[in-house]
Amino acid sequence: MLQKLSDAELEIMKIVWGNPQEVTLFPYIMDGLAAAGRTCQKNTLIVLLSRLMNKGFLSAKKIGRRNEYTTLISEAEYQTAQTKNFLDKIYEGSAKGLVSNLIMGDLLTDAEYEDLKKLLEKGKERQ
Repeated sequence: MLQKLSDAELEIMKIVWGNPQEVTLFPYIMDGLAAAGRTCQKNTLIVLLSRLMNKGFLSAKKIGRRNEYTTLISEAEYQTAQTKNFLDKIYEGSAKGLVSNLIMGDLLTDAEYEDLKKLLEKGKERQ
């Protein structure tokens, strides 16, 4: 089971996941945080990156004086694991309960509702 990320760790991972390059450098992450309005001290970022490596989300390869960070867990894998965890905790594993709540709670836009209907139909066709 994947460990849950703190908000700060998740923000860093979103920057790394969003990088079109295979490896991510420290300055890219710092720039990404600054662009999001989240200033971060260099040492704080180093600690957070170290935690992400310890949790198995990133690996680092030392090239000269810099680290090249590579993701070990994709964004989709993390989202799936966290969604399953959420379903288990809140809806006792029932995806129907979640979808029902989204619809009955008026939490979907009309476009999202139509997209969801199309996805469900596609899934039904696969069976």
